[in-house]
Amino acid sequence: MNITRREALKLGLAGSGVFLSTYGFAGGAEAATETCDRKSLPLNTQLPRFSPQLLERRFEPELPIPEPLQPVLSKTYQVTRRGITFEQPIDYYEITMRKQRVEILPAKGDNPAITAEFWTYNGTAPGSLIHQTKNRESCVRFINQLGNDDNGKPICTSVHLHGMASLPQYDGYAEDLTSPGSYKDYYYPNNRASILWYHDHAVHRTSRNVYMGLAGMYVVEYAPEDFCNPEQADCLPSGEFEVPLVIQDKSFEIPQKGSNEWKLVFNDRGRQGVYADVILVNGVISPHMTVKRRKYFFRILNASASRTYQLTLSQAETIQTSGDVAYQLTIVGSDAGLLAEPVHLLPPQPLRIGVAERYGVVIDFAQFPADVKQVYLRNTTFLANLGPEPSGILRFDLLDQPVTNSCEIPSPLGIMTDREALEDRIVKTRTFRFERGNQWLINGKTWSASRIDADPGQCDIELWNLVNTGGWAHPIHIHLIDFRVIDRNGLKPPRYEQGWKDVVVLNPLETVRVVAKFAPHRGKYMMHCHNIVHEDHDMMTQFEIGKGGPDPLSDRAKPLPAPSLGSTNPPPLIEDLPCQCFEPLPTNCNVQVEPPKDCVQL
Repeated sequence: MNITRREALKLGLAGSGVFLSTYGFAGGAEAATETCDRKSLPLNTQLPRFSPQLLERRFEPELPIPEPLQPVLSKTYQVTRRGITFEQPIDYYEITMRKQRVEILPAKGDNPAITAEFWTYNGTAPGSLIHQTKNRESCVRFINQLGNDDNGKPICTSVHLHGMASLPQYDGYAEDLTSPGSYKDYYYPNNRASILWYHDHAVHRTSRNVYMGLAGMYVVEYAPEDFCNPEQADCLPSGEFEVPLVIQDKSFEIPQKGSNEWKLVFNDRGRQGVYADVILVNGVISPHMTVKRRKYFFRILNASASRTYQLTLSQAETIQTSGDVAYQLTIVGSDAGLLAEPVHLLPPQPLRIGVAERYGVVIDFAQFPADVKQVYLRNTTFLANLGPEPSGILRFDLLDQPVTNSCEIPSPLGIMTDREALEDRIVKTRTFRFERGNQWLINGKTWSASRIDADPGQCDIELWNLVNTGGWAHPIHIHLIDFRVIDRNGLKPPRYEQGWKDVVVLNPLETVRVVAKFAPHRGKYMMHCHNIVHEDHDMMTQFEIGKGGPDPLSDRAKPLPAPSLGSTNPPPLIEDLPCQCFEPLPTNCNVQVEPPKDCVQL
């Protein structure tokens, strides 16, 4: 049965058997005992073979827009918190990880569609889109049906929902591995509205596994209470005008005899990073999208392994010395929520988006003159990338008739805690140096699951100095928390970086200061470079918040067969926090969060 990528994305349902892997399930109990290799991957210096088809067919494929994954089961269960019992809604999803050949260029004339084998979530790459309502919980069952890699080793996985305030045992701890023939249920509170993504986090295997396809977007929708004026929450475009964009770079081994079956090539350039030669958006090479002349809201994710992008909107696909016209991008959200006010980026300033960063971007296609029929989302040079810099990412084809927009993007926009108030309450300052020796290091050390390198108290506010000592860019991700960027080498960050973040790009020889409240959970969490080749070799450490938190290895993967989803209620996903966690702080909207009357007294 041949299925196109568009059909696959629309199906998007878990475990349906539509995409039957030729590898099948490994035996349950036997598979669970397989050893997951934790050694570093061998170097791969294989170079891809370039095909003229990639140039000739740029912007020919239509941009796939995935339909949200539907839950297998939805229900409510009783929760008691601070002496109050209430009904908590939860949705159960199932996602199977398996090898799947998917379409990257459509058929043309007598030439069949070009396909490549990816490691997928539910048969698609990127994986199924999950779209959730704030404070409605999720349980996602991830089933590993990936089998072995080309070296005959089991493909072991660990799923991290990047940006979620997960308990340690559901955070995708690097050592918490699921072997083929096993499954794990991950529970998520969905109590932060933002653009998130789920991806593999297996120790020393993350870059390869993500590059091969194990990445997908997860959205927790903004709620009215996230806006300064809740009545203006509907002013962000939605429905067909809200579009996820997952950007990745790939390289392919192209058969010399004209076969339409290509092969992904993972080359980490001697453990420096993966910098591939073509850009995929939502899984296809250089697509186009037909748009009306009105506002659209794009949720943009950089799901590449190493490449940083600098995005502009232009009439020209490539940089020209004359005759080029660039247009405005409006940034409304960052990694972890809405910005305090919209940021209008005017040329020549690009939107820099490092690995794992996410931005909510509004483009008003009514801004273009009637004679402009096509515009490009274009990538410009970032000096710390290696190799050639792909340019045109996505072409927008404009329809003729203008459309009236319902309202303007409000300003002020989102509720934002005052950064200076956070700084006034800093209880400790720490410094982390990101450097290179024989391996990629943090403070001169490699990853160790038995070592703790920071110990913030639960809900303490700390300042962390993130220092880049050398000639490489390092996008730094701190698990669990959201932080605010104070400055870069003493200078204010760009306005679009002044919202809540969980990733920040460290340029070469740069110090970035960030401030954060280490909450809500106790337990061990990781910090690492999200150039995930650097993470794998071995630029990762961990910190522990408070004392007595759950062990991140306390809920391990189990062998198949699995019990029915929802047959048992979730564990408590939110603990009763101490009163200091609710200390009221001023915001840009003059709104304060008051502590519950019955919060826990320390």
